[in-house]
Amino acid sequence: MATTCITGQYGPRETMEYDVVVVGGGPAGLATAIRLKQRAAEAGTEISVCVLEKGSELGAHILSGAVMDPRALNELIPDWKERGAPLDVPVTEDRFLFLTETGARAVPDWALPDNFRNHGNYVISLARVTRWLGQQAEGLGVEIFPGFAAAEVLYRDDGSVKGVATGNMGVGKDGEPAGNFQPGMELHAKYTIFCEGARGHLGRQLSERFKLQDGADPQVYGLGIKELWEIDPSKHKPGLVIHTAGWPLDTQTYGGSFLYHIDNNQVMVGFVVGLGYTNPYLSPFEEFQRYKTHPEIRKFLEGGKRVSYGARAITAGGLVSLPKLVFPGGVLAGDDAGFLNVSRIKGSHAAIKTGMLAADAAFDAVCAGRQGDELVAYPQAFRQSWLHTELHKARNFKQWMSKGLVLGTLMVGLEQKLLRGNVPWTLRHRYRDHETLKPASQCVPIEYPRPDGKLTFDRLSSVFLSNTNHEENQPSHLTLTDPSVPIALNLRTYAGPEARFCPAGVYEFVKDAKNEDHLQINAQNCLHCKTCDIKDPSQNIVWVTPEGGGGPNYPNM
Repeated sequence: MATTCITGQYGPRETMEYDVVVVGGGPAGLATAIRLKQRAAEAGTEISVCVLEKGSELGAHILSGAVMDPRALNELIPDWKERGAPLDVPVTEDRFLFLTETGARAVPDWALPDNFRNHGNYVISLARVTRWLGQQAEGLGVEIFPGFAAAEVLYRDDGSVKGVATGNMGVGKDGEPAGNFQPGMELHAKYTIFCEGARGHLGRQLSERFKLQDGADPQVYGLGIKELWEIDPSKHKPGLVIHTAGWPLDTQTYGGSFLYHIDNNQVMVGFVVGLGYTNPYLSPFEEFQRYKTHPEIRKFLEGGKRVSYGARAITAGGLVSLPKLVFPGGVLAGDDAGFLNVSRIKGSHAAIKTGMLAADAAFDAVCAGRQGDELVAYPQAFRQSWLHTELHKARNFKQWMSKGLVLGTLMVGLEQKLLRGNVPWTLRHRYRDHETLKPASQCVPIEYPRPDGKLTFDRLSSVFLSNTNHEENQPSHLTLTDPSVPIALNLRTYAGPEARFCPAGVYEFVKDAKNEDHLQINAQNCLHCKTCDIKDPSQNIVWVTPEGGGGPNYPNM
C-alpha cells in the first residue's frame, strides 16, 4: 500500500493504493477479502486488500432473516466450527402455513418443496456472523475501515474504474465545510469489487454507465421488515423455522413471512412484501404489524418483549435479472448484483460464493500483472458453479408467485416438487417495481388498526429500537430530482405512497403556513433500506451516501 495526496473539491485529500479495494463489509465483501488473502498465502506472495464499510462497525447495517446454508462457508473456511463461527442453532423443524384471517393450514411435510426444507442449515444472526468473518479477515491482514462510506466511483483516463472516494465528513446542510470538516480519501486499486447489498448506490451508477442491465430482465425487489423478540421460555423451540403465505396480504399481492427460533429464548419474526404491489394505499409496515396478530403467530409473541427492529430491501429477480457482472476495473458481487435465491429466502451463501469467485478472478489478474480490464473469468466461473445450478432451478419462482397466491402455489409446486426445477420454460419480469402502482382513484383505501403497544407498534418507536442516528448538520442523503413531483404527481395521483412504503416514517405530507401540502423528509430516521429509491413511481427520489457511520446500528439482527 502506498499513500499520496491530491487536490479534491475541498482541498488536499489522502490517496491510498491497493491491489484490490472492496466496497461493503457484508458477507460478500468479507468473503472476497478472505479469499484473496488465502490465495496469496497459498502462492507465497503478497496482495494488499482493504474493505470499506459505511456502518459504524461491521454488522451494523446487516439485516437478514436468517437461516443460513453453510455450503459456501464450508468452502471458504472449512474449519469454521473450530474457529467459533456463530452458527449455533441447527434447524430442527420446518413448518409452512397458508394463513387466512383467523385460521391456518399447514403443508404436509411430504408435500414441502426442497426450497423450504432446511435440514443441515442454521438459524443465525447474520450481523454476528459478519462480525466473525471480519475477525477472520483481519487475522489474514485485510485492512478494514468501518465508518467510511464509499461515495464516488473514480475512473482512469481510459474509462476503467480505478477505485472509490469516501465521503467528506463535516459538510453542513448548506453544502459548505463546517468546523469539524474532514475531506474524504481516495482509494485506488487495480480492481474494485462492489458488494454494497441490494440497490447499491454506486452499483446503480455503474449499471447505468456501463449498461450492465442491458439484455437482462428488470431487477425486482421485496421489502423485508424484521423484529427480534424475547419470548416465554415455555414457548421457545430452538431451531423451529416457520414460513407463511396469505393473510394479511390479498391473494394478488406477493409476500410472506418468517418466524425463526434462535437461541437465548429469542425469535426473529419478519415479513416480506414484493415491491411490485399495485395499491398505493398498501403499507408494508402496517401489514407486518397485522400479521403478528394472527393466532398462529401471536401465541409465540404474547407475553414477550420486542428488543430490536429493522428493514431492508432484498433483490428478488433471480437469475433472469442478473446484470452483466463485470466492467473495466471492477465487478458486482453478492446482492449488489442480485444473487439472492428468493425461493429459499436465502442470500448469504450466494454472497459468500460470489465473493470467492470474484476474488479468484481478481487474484489471478493481479498476479498476471493486469489492471483495469474486465475480469471475465468471474462470470465464467459463476456459470459453471453450483450456485448457477441452484438459481437456474429457481428462476421462475418470483414470476409465478407474482401471478397470485393460488396459481403461483400450484405452479411452484409443479416446478419445484414434481419436476425439481428442470423445466424447459423461463418466465420474464416485465415491469420495474416503480411502474406498477395504480392511481389511487382506481384502488380501495386500506384501513389499518391502531397499534396496541404490546404486539403491534408505530414507526417511530420501531425506529428507536434500530439505534438509527445520523449527524444532523449534513446535507440530506434523500434527494429529490424535482421538488415539485411529490405534490404534483405522487400526492395527487397516488395519494402520497412514500408516506406508506417507507418503514421508518421518513416521508410525511404536512400543511405549511399557507395550508398547502408539503413533503417533509425526516432523513434522520432513515434505515438505509432503499425502498424509496426503488418504489417512488417517478424515480424522483434518489438515495445518496450519507456520512459514514450513520444509519442503523443492529446488534444481533
